[in-house]
Amino acid sequence: MPVFDFNNTPQESKDPECTYEIFYSSEPQASAEHPILILDNSAGKLTHHSGGVFTNPVRRTAFEFKTEEGTVTADILKIDARFVNLLKWLGDNRINVRLSGVAGSDGYAVYKIRETAFGGGAKLSAEDGFLQFMIERLQSSDAPSEEIPDDDEDETGDSMKLTSIQSITDFMTCAGRTLPDNIRLWARRNLAVARSHEVSAEERRHAQRALSIMMNIQWKSNYFPSIDPDEARRILDEELYGMESVKQRIIETIIQINRTHTLPAYGLLLIGPAGTGKSQIAYAVARILKLPWTTLDMSSINDPEQLTGSSRIYANAKPGIIMDAFSMAGESNLVFIINELDKAASGKGNGNPADVLLTLLDNLGFTDNYIECMIPTVGVYPIATANEKDQISAPLMSRFAVIEIPDYTPEEKKVIFSRYALPKVLKRIGVKEEECTLTPDGLEAVIDLHRNTSGIRDLEQAAEHLAANALYQIEVNHVKSVAFDAGMVEALLS
Repeated sequence: MPVFDFNNTPQESKDPECTYEIFYSSEPQASAEHPILILDNSAGKLTHHSGGVFTNPVRRTAFEFKTEEGTVTADILKIDARFVNLLKWLGDNRINVRLSGVAGSDGYAVYKIRETAFGGGAKLSAEDGFLQFMIERLQSSDAPSEEIPDDDEDETGDSMKLTSIQSITDFMTCAGRTLPDNIRLWARRNLAVARSHEVSAEERRHAQRALSIMMNIQWKSNYFPSIDPDEARRILDEELYGMESVKQRIIETIIQINRTHTLPAYGLLLIGPAGTGKSQIAYAVARILKLPWTTLDMSSINDPEQLTGSSRIYANAKPGIIMDAFSMAGESNLVFIINELDKAASGKGNGNPADVLLTLLDNLGFTDNYIECMIPTVGVYPIATANEKDQISAPLMSRFAVIEIPDYTPEEKKVIFSRYALPKVLKRIGVKEEECTLTPDGLEAVIDLHRNTSGIRDLEQAAEHLAANALYQIEVNHVKSVAFDAGMVEALLS
């Protein structure tokens, strides 16, 4: 069967001599020490910046560029496995590029590839920056499995954000093998629907929208680097005063990562009175894990479809909140902060939202009705908060390591109010600390007035009230400072 060269001239098919060697790397950034590819520079013609085109590396394995002596061809000696399909695609489409590299004894090590629009050459996409987007996605992915791709398994399927059919097709061509197998196959099927003229325009639109959502998520591996326990403790101390046993229990739970390099089998369930810092703890854990986070407020979710999305058979179909969270994060590894888990069983006739949570928490994969594809959840770490333990079903409880958050003691509340709550408010409104102070009995009065309230939210409101009153007296009554004693506190806050 004849094949065609880039000038569309028929040639006889023959197996080319492959000049390059594939190496496997997961380096997140390219450099002279960790290049994208290495070119033969025995002729010494490649300089720091060289402009030209790749020829199809499967057949000709070369980079063509012009010098004063004419066109020079440099064979590709080595290619990072993640970039093989990208270079083939650049060659197939005769895309003009500019290479940045370093000449060494082993050849010319290329660490940057930029698209250049000169000489009437083709462009990768309707939007500038698409090549850089592609390279960044490939560099942030893991090395593919050490297999030779099937030539007849062609993964071909216009903007920098993958929204158009053309840009999604190009992404599948260059980076399809960095996707999980089931998502790659799903994408190829949906590309066929999006291109088909045998389905309705609405079906094509839904397929394209689903593809755009899925292709813009970076599907990461379930490998997690070790955490530094000292850094973890510092972050928890920033967010939470006292509660030493709680902090210890949290670090004990997540430090398992240091041995397994996977997330713990159980998420965290933080149970305690309102205002005791449960949400702050959840955000702190996300910082420790270095993961993006999203929140699910179960008190406002009363229909499972809010979580699972609606079927594409409806004109106004859309993904659910869980799928939206992956899309907003832009990656598959993230912390789900599930607020008010004790409200999760309050479905109103269409099913129970708690049942949907079970599929997310089991780490076996989650399926959105709109996307119609199993989403891997091995990189999801759930952290739930609740006020009432007895309102949570046993199946949900069994998916978490339960940590009960006690209320603050009066002494802890004194420290939190004087060292954190009041100074924070004063700084925000521009009042100096010496301009608004409390006498010892004034501080005792603040704590005594809130002895029957849980948490510190009411104390924070008290700090707002005192600081505002001090500022009023300074600006209107022209006093230099205000020192609140017990009588002044009781008169203002009672």
